[in-house]
Amino acid sequence: MALISSDRRRFPCDPWKLIETSHDADEDGTLETLMALGNGHLGIRGSHTLGSEGVLPGTFINGFYETWEIKHAENAYGFARTGQRIVYVPDASNFTVSIDGEQLSLEESTVLDYRRSIDFSTGIYEAAATWATRSGATVTTSVRRAVGFESRGALGIELVITADREVYADVVSVVVDRQDKPSTEQNANDPRRPGRHADRILNPLHLEGVDGSLALAWETAASHQRVAVAVEHQINLENLPFETVVTEDESTVRYVLAIEEGVTFKLAKSVSYAVAGESSAPDRGAQLAAEARTTLVDVEGIFADSASHYRKYWDCADIVVDGEPELQQAVRWNLFQLSQATAKAGVSGIPAKGVSGAGYEGHYFWDQEIYLLPYLTYTNPQAARQVLQSRHEMLPTARRRAAELSVDGALFAWRTINGLEASAYYAAGTAQFHIASAIAFAANRYQWATEDPSFAVEIGSDLLIETARMWASLGFFGKDGMFHIHGVTGPDEYTAVVNDNLYTNVMARFNLRAAAALTGHPDVSERERQTWQQAAERMSVPYDSHLEVFSQDNDFMTLEPWDWNTPRDKYPLLLHFHPLVIYRHQVLKQADTVLAMFLQWQDFTAEQKQRAFDFYDPITTGDSTLSACVQGIMAAEVGYPHTALEHFTDALFIDLDNTHANTVDGVHIASAGGIWSSLVCGFAGMRDQGEMLQFDPHLPGDWSGLSFKLSLRGELLSVFLAQDSITFCLPEGCDVGPLSVRVRGAEVQLAAGEVRVALDPDLAVEPSIFPSAFPTTGIPIIGQGLS
Repeated sequence: MALISSDRRRFPCDPWKLIETSHDADEDGTLETLMALGNGHLGIRGSHTLGSEGVLPGTFINGFYETWEIKHAENAYGFARTGQRIVYVPDASNFTVSIDGEQLSLEESTVLDYRRSIDFSTGIYEAAATWATRSGATVTTSVRRAVGFESRGALGIELVITADREVYADVVSVVVDRQDKPSTEQNANDPRRPGRHADRILNPLHLEGVDGSLALAWETAASHQRVAVAVEHQINLENLPFETVVTEDESTVRYVLAIEEGVTFKLAKSVSYAVAGESSAPDRGAQLAAEARTTLVDVEGIFADSASHYRKYWDCADIVVDGEPELQQAVRWNLFQLSQATAKAGVSGIPAKGVSGAGYEGHYFWDQEIYLLPYLTYTNPQAARQVLQSRHEMLPTARRRAAELSVDGALFAWRTINGLEASAYYAAGTAQFHIASAIAFAANRYQWATEDPSFAVEIGSDLLIETARMWASLGFFGKDGMFHIHGVTGPDEYTAVVNDNLYTNVMARFNLRAAAALTGHPDVSERERQTWQQAAERMSVPYDSHLEVFSQDNDFMTLEPWDWNTPRDKYPLLLHFHPLVIYRHQVLKQADTVLAMFLQWQDFTAEQKQRAFDFYDPITTGDSTLSACVQGIMAAEVGYPHTALEHFTDALFIDLDNTHANTVDGVHIASAGGIWSSLVCGFAGMRDQGEMLQFDPHLPGDWSGLSFKLSLRGELLSVFLAQDSITFCLPEGCDVGPLSVRVRGAEVQLAAGEVRVALDPDLAVEPSIFPSAFPTTGIPIIGQGLS
């Protein structure tokens, strides 16, 4: 059911806000995600601060998790042993307010007026309601909250109450351990939904409450991670009595007062979180609580910090879609979510739901390299580097995992928080070896776009070499003289454990070529380098000569076609059919071969891409939220503008309209990253990692313009696309040196100031115009500069 896009009375269109003007309890769970706050480290669900219990309210910290032993019904060597799951940290975002004995409730009280919003330009959540109380008074409450950025563990909340006559108010500020509260969520039949631990997870280490201030600390039962929260309260009325109660699962500070007509009661609640690893020190809880207390920031300071962050963010990350107000609002919501998931993550992965929910257990997947790092590389390169650094820090664990699976080099976990494999179903987990090439690809892109002088030495070369070693030992030279990679699963999880998956092989070829180009590396012998080069040159790429279409794998074209009369209520297929039923049919969960042709755009001709799109697009269910954005990008490239816009719009509203019915568990952050790529790589037609940046614009016919910015070699390149032209602008005084781009095959020299290029509507770029990214002599990659 469409939500935001179909109900503009309830959700009015505003280019810089998501606004809700009436409350519907049935949609509380979805709105908790859509109005969540985060900074990549700390995340607060968008639940009501007062007046509603909510569906899945809570607070998360990226990388704060619990472990447990995975119980396999039938065990085998090399199966994942230890599960990891993000933990709800104690939630400090709540109040209860009672007026003249009536606890205000959106479900049971009379609400005269209601409005709440999240402001993309400031990162501030606001909620206001006017209540007709049973005592006859009219009371207005308003709440504002924001997370910090300079102090990434900070949360600020402000509650304001006014009344039209004297009332007696009972206001309780709460910190609650939601992790150990019983959950009524039933999700056993949906593998996309997060699980919950049956036993107690957070054990108290330090509980202190003095003069309205709280300093609390807990430790997870198995992983022995620690979390502390410090809370300070400030009120605008003097000599107001209060009561502080501290327990292991719920601590409160309570104010009872009379609010006279015309008097405003304001309560500011400053919160700070701190996390740490295992410690045996007796005072480990008190130490961490003291650390949290030292990083407390006053509430107005947090609001100002958030607004300052977003002023800078939009200066470099905004994408403007001229003449399409509803699309513009949705685009900015997605870009806002990308900042919330990544801005202050530090040296860490990006969970598949960011810090907006517990979906996918808070794990890091290949999503971050293929769908998020393009956005980060070109808008926040330092954050992209930190994600790649987090992968580099997992190398020792990845090397051990490779040895366990009898391959050389490093094998990164398909899903993980701490580096260990946490996927209990290996066919759709460990068998997705392509995560290795995703990491190599993202590392290469980062170096290509930034020319970071230390990256190759410190991080990039290791990632390329260790993943190339894995591919060289996983695959083999067959009797046909070709290099084959067997027993793998590609991005399409509806086709598992196959031989020569095209996506896997094409991306492995990239990985091997890139590593082989690291000539003179002290850790790579000439023989090893030549082996990589030979494996890449002889890589088997399945092709059906009868259909004249590249095959998704060696056997895909022999599978039985799916019955497309299957009712729509049987989708997503994974919820209604056994995997073995799906595996034996020609049906896709998500773009696979088409994704390979997007990422390795130089390796395929225009005709090959079009024939592949024509074949695969109709049999792709879109059951994965990672698919629509890619299908839209390639539809634009092969000349299907209507289909491109349809796929883009589907991707744009995946969460805003809850089209996959699981937005409650958090933002599909990789799909949000795909929106950035859809606009920049789809409609603007940008391609990178070749000789130079390439642009082949495909602006939808109803759009009057599209503009965005790219961080390139430390400078900000502005791009303005109109129906008849594309304009590039470099800032005056920039020191980027000579910079060339290609526009539909023609080389354009850029310098400080604007350069406008007219677009011939009858000319579209042919891939053959592009120089190959990997000529025999190698390409500009890690360790070599951009041409």
